[in-house]
Amino acid sequence: MNRRSSSNSALRQPTRTGSYTPSIRSLTRRVSTLSSAERGHDEAATSADHAINEEIEEIKRYEDFTTIDWVQDAAREQLRRKARRQEKAGFFEREGGIGLRRKLWESYDAGQAWIVVTLVGSAIGLNAAFLNIVTEWLSDIKLGHCTTAFYLNENFCCWGAENGCPEWKRWSGFWLWNYILYILFATIFAFTSARLVKSFAPYAAGSGISEIKCIIAGFVMKGFLSAMTLLIKSIGLPLAIASGLSVGKEGPSVHYAVCTGNVISRFFDKFRRNAAKTREILSASAAAGVAVAFGSPIGGVLFSLEEMSNYFPLKTMWRSYFCALVATAVLAAMNPFRTGQLVMFQVKYDRSWHFFEILFYLIIGVFGGLYGAFVIKWNLRAQAFRKKYLKSYPILEATLLAVITAIICYPNMFLRIDMTESMEILFLECEGGHDYDELCDRKNRWRMIFSLAIATIIRTLLVIISYGCKVPAGIFVPSMAIGASFGRMVGIFVQHLHESFPSSAFFAACQPDVPCITPGTYAFLGAAAALSGIMHITVSVVVIMFELTGALTYILPTMIVVGVTKAVSERFGKGGIADRAIWFNGFPFLDNKEEHTFGVPVSQVMTSNAVVLPATGLELRDVERIMAENKYQGYPIVEDPGSKILLGYIGRTELRYAVDKAKRDQLAPAHAKCYFTPSPSRPPITPASSMPAVTFDTIAATSAQMCLDLSRFIDPTPLSVHPRLPLETVMELFKKMGPRVILIEYRGRLTGLVTVKDCLKYQFKVEAQENPRDEHALDEGQERIWNVMKQIAFWFDGKLNDLRSKLRIGRRQGIELASPISQGSSLERNRYNSDNGPSVELENRGEHESTRG
Repeated sequence: MNRRSSSNSALRQPTRTGSYTPSIRSLTRRVSTLSSAERGHDEAATSADHAINEEIEEIKRYEDFTTIDWVQDAAREQLRRKARRQEKAGFFEREGGIGLRRKLWESYDAGQAWIVVTLVGSAIGLNAAFLNIVTEWLSDIKLGHCTTAFYLNENFCCWGAENGCPEWKRWSGFWLWNYILYILFATIFAFTSARLVKSFAPYAAGSGISEIKCIIAGFVMKGFLSAMTLLIKSIGLPLAIASGLSVGKEGPSVHYAVCTGNVISRFFDKFRRNAAKTREILSASAAAGVAVAFGSPIGGVLFSLEEMSNYFPLKTMWRSYFCALVATAVLAAMNPFRTGQLVMFQVKYDRSWHFFEILFYLIIGVFGGLYGAFVIKWNLRAQAFRKKYLKSYPILEATLLAVITAIICYPNMFLRIDMTESMEILFLECEGGHDYDELCDRKNRWRMIFSLAIATIIRTLLVIISYGCKVPAGIFVPSMAIGASFGRMVGIFVQHLHESFPSSAFFAACQPDVPCITPGTYAFLGAAAALSGIMHITVSVVVIMFELTGALTYILPTMIVVGVTKAVSERFGKGGIADRAIWFNGFPFLDNKEEHTFGVPVSQVMTSNAVVLPATGLELRDVERIMAENKYQGYPIVEDPGSKILLGYIGRTELRYAVDKAKRDQLAPAHAKCYFTPSPSRPPITPASSMPAVTFDTIAATSAQMCLDLSRFIDPTPLSVHPRLPLETVMELFKKMGPRVILIEYRGRLTGLVTVKDCLKYQFKVEAQENPRDEHALDEGQERIWNVMKQIAFWFDGKLNDLRSKLRIGRRQGIELASPISQGSSLERNRYNSDNGPSVELENRGEHESTRG
């Protein structure tokens, strides 16, 4: 591995023999490829290069689905700093000193990062408070309304009352009418949220954590962090939560927080032009998003470190901490719940635990690992079914899911209410007058166990089918609610065992006349286990749960539960649901948490027949033809196609910029010669340089002799490695340094190149060979499910048409209501009813990736 330089090349050149020995002219050319900016001798050239880089960076901002080259980004930042130093030195020469205005400007420039972090944290805190208030009101409006003020939710309407108040009334005294209104509200909320997402910001759907991990790693997704996505996410998220779908707002809080950081940082030139500095703000914003979601600033910083960022230096940690601190402080000042709590399910425990309870803590930890593995596996299958059959009906899917969820959940008292509210109830101790629907009543103990078990099973199934639908949706709180239901069930059972056998040696540590078992702590530990199981995170979960409760004594049980969950989860596969979603969607992302042993050199993975550009001899029309024939993001520069002596690398954006500027400013003809290395024997014309006026008398003579010098646009020192370097080492280079491409060089000759996608394709190929799976049975199962769904749709369509004909609505105009799923004629419906419908094969993921890239 080497970062190519002209001096090293000059030292190696004389030792080459045979066909590898280049000419003296090529050696001179390679030495001359060092730009004046790198030598530091020409200040004017430095300023010109800086201006060119700024223009190219502005163009790259609008390139979608490309990868940032962090090596080149660091080099450009060094050039910017050098230009600023030269500007400062010139200012001293002109003015003789620094005035007050200059000092203020330099202070402002130095403190821009802290200004941005403060603004971002404040905006995130305000948005979080707004979402909490709106979500709670929309969730309560499904059940009733406040007679004194319609805009108040139940807690504010009955402020100070323990078990309801006369001011808060149900919509009706009739149970069935309340049931129908509950379903109607859920349907309207889900439909509105899905419609907003589809019409204005499709990227606002889902959690966004998977995509943000890729963006922070350098993958460009234009529009994913835009102001419109932020607006629709903030509006659609309360509607999706209030619809009753088994989704949460804590995961999407990371998305809208990072959107906020991106939108605000774009107003500052330092962050708009520098991808590395923008990455720092995005990492800090992710930490603030988790901080306001759980009221846990330290946990947010650790979550950003553990889950979101593959590059997290000390400076980024400090700014993440400050951003999370500001966001949490603003949220606390807003006090959305008027209780002093940052989140609804924040509790305090004043009793300790006993060592005999570790046995039951282990059971909860095992449940968390099994829950995570089960949900990840079946949710990915549901996502595949959704992508194959339901991608054309996102609004219909979300609306029907809300209707089904409302119908199923209303009869169960733990599923009927909002998930954050249910966690608050399940976390509480029984002492102190807190009792929801006789949860702490000893007479109803077995009924509560049964109800909690039903709630756990139903919520798990709903999470599998709901997470991934096209509304703003997270999985943090649904998983925590499932874990809390299971944990509270275990806690009630342990409490029953203790009361049934109080004199048993197993419970000898319990003190008399003092409550020994606290079921709320089991719910709290179950929530931690489920969150760790679904996300495969450990340290941040422990800190988040500690900051939620403030119970220092429960850190050890939490660590035990999370450790067991992590061990069980790793038995079923690496990576949480966010990592598996990256794999499922085919994003070019190499995870730092994965370790591979392939045992092959990089030469088996590289692209051998790469498109190259010779340093001399190409005409302008040839360069344009090469770029038109392919969509590669860059081209190696070689001495000639025969020898393939590597001279450098030029990106597609830089090449397109140089060609367009030459044609626009220098009126370069199609037959103009392009040179990628400067030579003193010809008077080249650089597209960025000024040019005398061209008249109609001289344009023919000038065009006939024009040569374009494109040497300042190439990278003369691309990252290159030996063909026999292990593939694992090359993958570590991609993870640690972040280049877009690595060239494969053998004795100065280009033999190929490798990208992140090449490494991932080989990794997926190896994994498929090691774990072969027969997808035929899965395809048949999905096809059967789709056929059942179409039968239901056709039956409902027929019944609705019968009703319309009886009521004589629309029949006179010949209008026939067709099922939106069928999208076909009556002839196709008849073919389907005779069981001769066409079969659809599951989309092959490998083909999907090849078409993507």
